Amino acid sequence: MSTTTTRSQDPAVTAVTWVVLVAAFGGFLFGFDTAVINGAVGAIQDTFGLSEVLIGFTVSSALLGCMVGAWIGGTLSDRLGRVRAMLIAAAAFFISALGSGLAFDTVDLIVWRVLGGVGVGMASVIAPAYIAEVAPTNLRGRLGSLWQMAIVIGIFAAAVSNAFISNLAGGASGELWFGVDAWRWMFLIEAIPALIYGLLATSIPESPRYLVSRGDDARAATVLREVVGLRQDDEIRAKIQEIGRTINMESRQRLRDLLVSGKVMPIVWVGLGLAVFQQFVGINVIFYYSNTLWQSVGIPEDQSFLIQVITTTVNIVATVVGIIIVDKVGRRIPLAVGSAGMALGLGMMAVAFSQAVTVGDDVQLPGAWGVVALISANVFVLFFGATWGPFMWLLLGEMFPNRIRAIALGVTASANWAANFVISTIFPSMAELSLVFAYGFYAVSALLSLVFVLKWVPETKGRELEDMAEGAYTKQG
Repeated sequence: MSTTTTRSQDPAVTAVTWVVLVAAFGGFLFGFDTAVINGAVGAIQDTFGLSEVLIGFTVSSALLGCMVGAWIGGTLSDRLGRVRAMLIAAAAFFISALGSGLAFDTVDLIVWRVLGGVGVGMASVIAPAYIAEVAPTNLRGRLGSLWQMAIVIGIFAAAVSNAFISNLAGGASGELWFGVDAWRWMFLIEAIPALIYGLLATSIPESPRYLVSRGDDARAATVLREVVGLRQDDEIRAKIQEIGRTINMESRQRLRDLLVSGKVMPIVWVGLGLAVFQQFVGINVIFYYSNTLWQSVGIPEDQSFLIQVITTTVNIVATVVGIIIVDKVGRRIPLAVGSAGMALGLGMMAVAFSQAVTVGDDVQLPGAWGVVALISANVFVLFFGATWGPFMWLLLGEMFPNRIRAIALGVTASANWAANFVISTIFPSMAELSLVFAYGFYAVSALLSLVFVLKWVPETKGRELEDMAEGAYTKQG
């Protein structure tokens, strides 16, 4: 069992909160980078004359980079350290922002978007692991959920920034400062927070678990005392010994470490299921395509930007709810409630779009069905934001044994981005076929995720990371 810890109230809590906020700033760029293209989709399609298939690939191309970034992020953070890996991710964000804003053709834009995706993928692996490793057990749920809060604030910031730039230029295709198109400025502005992220990352210490894995017990002890909040020398020594016993210090983590008797460890399958279901409910369709989606059913461009801002605000409020309940209620039951709520919202969206009518070349939702669709979309976002949004990343950061955490998180995060890529790429074609089919598919996925949670997902509330050993998982904890 893990050691009982004694923590001071203010200094350690203040220190760990600052450290976690800096690490979570990568989540802000995660959200901003993945959502910023929402406001530029129509303008990019017009500028480069893209078909539905090509615009779908252009939007989702960053996700290819996300898969690569997630795959290598764990290895890099294990080899170079969490902080140095954060600096690499910050550089990828910065260069991508400039390159995307100055792209001269579709291929060029895709290349820079893929590079930004590498930054996103790396951040999605590094930050949850780092936060889980520095956070005291009694605060790990709330502090871990700040990662998702940063993501949704980044999505909100992208929505507000896009709306401001679009309104200033009279549309995403309009010219703005220095004769540069508004949609290009939507990308360029990301360079500012990317630079801030890189500077802030230099102010935080390395993870104690990484330091112990490199034999630097002295620095690990300092972090445990000043950040994690341990005060007694004997409990610090005991903690370092405990970490050392659970970390695979003999060799770097490899894919084969995920196998037991030639089979993938059950907890890895659980992680893969969480990662895939989080995307198969279609959440990123809301954030990548919401502007073009609402415009397609007769809502003007300026109002579609406003709807995106409202939706992202709901997402922030929902995430606050998740942060409040996570260390009180746990992870598993809220995930089940979230699945049920998402299924309801998505099912109602499918019903609403089944009532769509064609007027000339436009598709419209008659009567109150437009309002029903908007309310249903926000019900879906509310349940997702309070549960599956923060809790999936939290669980991936904390539920794997130390000796496989980096590689397991890399593999499962890559699966999350792969699922995101599939869903985002095929949505334009699915929508062209039938929005009823698209949202019906997402609703069924939400129902299946409910079954998955109730049958296989473990409870990790109140457990030390060193207690996360193979075979130690139960659904009730």
